[in-house]
Amino acid sequence: MFSFFKKKTPPPAQPEKQPEPSPETDAAAPAPMPAPEAAPTVTVPTAPSPSAADEADKTSGAGQLKTSAVEPSSPAPAAPEPARRPSWTERLKAGLSKTRDKLGKSLAGLFGGGKIDEDLYEELETVLLTADMGVDATTHLLKDVRERVSLRGLKDASELKGALKDALADLIEPLEKPLQVEAKKPFVIMLAGVNGAGKTTSIGKLAKYYQSQGKSVLLAAGDTFRAAAREQLMAWGERNNVTVIAQQGGDAAAVCFDAIKAAEARGIDIVLADTAGRLPTQLHLMEEIRKVKRVIQKARPDAPHEVVLVLDANIGQNALNQVKAFDEALGLTGLILTKLDGTAKGGVIAAIAKQHPVPLRFIGVGESIDDLRPFSARDYVDALFD
Repeated sequence: MFSFFKKKTPPPAQPEKQPEPSPETDAAAPAPMPAPEAAPTVTVPTAPSPSAADEADKTSGAGQLKTSAVEPSSPAPAAPEPARRPSWTERLKAGLSKTRDKLGKSLAGLFGGGKIDEDLYEELETVLLTADMGVDATTHLLKDVRERVSLRGLKDASELKGALKDALADLIEPLEKPLQVEAKKPFVIMLAGVNGAGKTTSIGKLAKYYQSQGKSVLLAAGDTFRAAAREQLMAWGERNNVTVIAQQGGDAAAVCFDAIKAAEARGIDIVLADTAGRLPTQLHLMEEIRKVKRVIQKARPDAPHEVVLVLDANIGQNALNQVKAFDEALGLTGLILTKLDGTAKGGVIAAIAKQHPVPLRFIGVGESIDDLRPFSARDYVDALFD
């Protein structure tokens, strides 16, 4: 009777809460998993023989390692942008706040009023040097400002701000050359730099930027030395839903070779090739990165189409030494300046423009994935002074 009664009794309106599944229950009968935010496409070549890159440097068939591909599932819809997100101009201004505060507080007294005289120029020289603009750029700017003051007939110190802004904008404007990637397919961008400059993070941000421009992207995990560098780049690949060519250990040149061949086969627009960090004084490592470039040229004779040096803005004037050394080794075609939000040395851009004017393709002013944007001279100057 009891069993019959239980069968006829309707279930309660509010069922009891089911207990949390134990690990054993999950293992026996796994519950359906939610769709990932971005389904990765990761191609992981099998480990090559130690001579793979050497053969790649000698023959055009080198680096052709056996690969296995995990094709992506349909990516989940991108999460909506948070409401009232600051514009790029606002983020640039916020990112340059340390440099602006250091420069602006000093200039405020100069531009507050009074007459324009030699004492004022001497104070201005000190301010520019402390902003890490370097001796050559500072000398150039002072000469330019003097000419503008004379031509415009300026008498009051409060009028000097506009002349300085125009002089700085004219100095750094030649660095403003947006990168055009439409001429070649795949367009191969090789990135280099010292340890900790932000190469791998910049690659992830570049992938996002070019995807937003409607381009397809493939990543080459060419940093085969740093611990977890491959995993870090694969994480960026998952985040952006792009293919990553990688291998356990092995040779950076062979990885880049395979990435280009995979991009050609798949019709990819852009290949971003990571490389291991190295100091310009490590001559054997500088020779190795030359080898990576030569092997890329074996894969595609006109590649790499862009050789970018990633610079940490915190190093100030030492950035010039890095630019000169890597340019001599690789023939740089562009720069990326990262971490401008964490330094008061943003004036180093003026030093680069004066002493070694390699185009500044992108600047980074934050940790967000979209805080790396093409360099604009006028926007940069406005953010420094206003």
